[in-house]
Formats: sequence, structure tokens, C-alpha cells
Amino acid sequence: MTNAPTRDPIAELVHLYADAVVHFDGDQWGSTWAPDAHWDLGKGRRLDGREAIVEFWHGAMSSFAAVVQMVLNGTYELDAESGTGTGRWYIAEHFQRAGGEKGKLLAHYDDAYVLTDEGWRFASRELIIHYGGPQDLSGQFLNAWAE
Repeated sequence: MTNAPTRDPIAELVHLYADAVVHFDGDQWGSTWAPDAHWDLGKGRRLDGREAIVEFWHGAMSSFAAVVQMVLNGTYELDAESGTGTGRWYIAEHFQRAGGEKGKLLAHYDDAYVLTDEGWRFASRELIIHYGGPQDLSGQFLNAWAE
């Protein structure tokens, strides 16, 4: 197919991130981050710099036998002049831990983007968890507007 439309660059970035999670592709996943990025996983877990982020990710991913992360919907704004932007993307994740436990994550990321020589990258991602627990949703749900 020639002259196929290209995907929006931020949607492409978000989808490359999720695809790398599914395929446990650390190189692809790491390439979505700016070198001086920040990743905030909540509960005081903040990582600074792509190298530290990727190292943590490899350790965390080793606890999973399988993960499917799906990007649901999102919105963002870019300032092309400054090469920065912000956005929010919702995700659903189904997983099985190495020990057999199955679970579900429903969350969103509050993002900041930066335009680098390689294209748009995450300057920061903050994970906001709405649900993390058993597949049957029997765990506690948190409202997006709640503290």
C-alpha cells in the first residue's frame, strides 16, 4: 500500500509503549522515553532518567508470565513552537504473574511530552490507578476525581 496515512505521533508513541509491554521489548519500550524523563508510579515510587526507568521496568516485568496492555482513549495538546505537550491516556491491563495470579489494572497516565531529535518522547508519565486487583473486579475501585 502506498501513501498510507501515518498515525498521529503522540498516539504512535503511546501505542509503541503498550506494544512493548505486551512483547516484553525493553529496547522499544525504553525508546519511548526522553533521556532525562521521569516516571511516577504513585506511592512515592518515582524514577528519574531513562536508564533508571528501563532498569526498574525490566525488574518489574520479570514478575509477569504474561501482560496485555491496551490503550483505550486519550487526549493531548502540543506546543510545536516549544516542542512540549501534555496529555492523558487510559489503559486496561490484563496480566498473569509468574506465580499464576491473574489480575486486571484500569488506570490512566498523565503525560508530558518533549520533541527530541528522535521525535516526540515521554518527558514524564504519572500512573493514576483506578483499579488494580482480581479479574472479576471484586477489589476496590477508585474514582478519578477522588483523593
